[in-house]
Amino acid sequence: MGSNTFETKLLSIQSNLLNFAYALTSNREDANDLLQDTVLKVLDSEDKYISNVNFKGWAFTIMRNLFINKYRRQSRSVVVIDRSEDLYQLNMSQDSGLDTPEGAINAKEITAMIRSFPEDLRRPFSMLISGYHYNEIAEELNLPVGTIKSRIFQARKKLQKRLGDYRFD
Repeated sequence: MGSNTFETKLLSIQSNLLNFAYALTSNREDANDLLQDTVLKVLDSEDKYISNVNFKGWAFTIMRNLFINKYRRQSRSVVVIDRSEDLYQLNMSQDSGLDTPEGAINAKEITAMIRSFPEDLRRPFSMLISGYHYNEIAEELNLPVGTIKSRIFQARKKLQKRLGDYRFD
C-alpha cells in the first residue's frame, strides 16, 4: 500500500495526538488511554472521513470530543461535581457522542475558553494542540523551551479549572 493510506496517516500523527491528549489530561496514563480511544474511534470512523479534509485536524477533533464527552458523562453521573485534579482520571466509554449537536456546541465552547486566554498562554497552547512540538513552539515564539512548557502547563490548568466550573445541562 502507498504512504498515503488511512492507517499511515494515522500512524504519522501519533506523537501529535499524544501531545494533545497530554495537554488535555495532564496525566501520562490518561493521555495514553485517550490516545488509544481516539485511534479506535478514528479507525472505526474511516468511512466518515472525506479525503479533502485536513486529516490531522479531523483526528484532533475526534480526540477533543472524546475528552469533552468523557467529562460530560462524569458530571451527569455524580450528585456533587468532583472539582479535584482526579476529575480527569475516569474510565472512558467507546461511545463518543460525536454525532450529537451537544458535542459540537461544547467543542465550540472549549475552543472559546482557549481563545479567551491571555496571548502569552493561548498561543503556545494552541500551537501544541495543533501538533507543534515544544521545541518548535519555542523557536517560533523565540522563547526558551522551559518558558513554553510553563505557559502550556498554566494554560492546561486554566482550562481544567474552567471545565471544572462548567455545568453541562
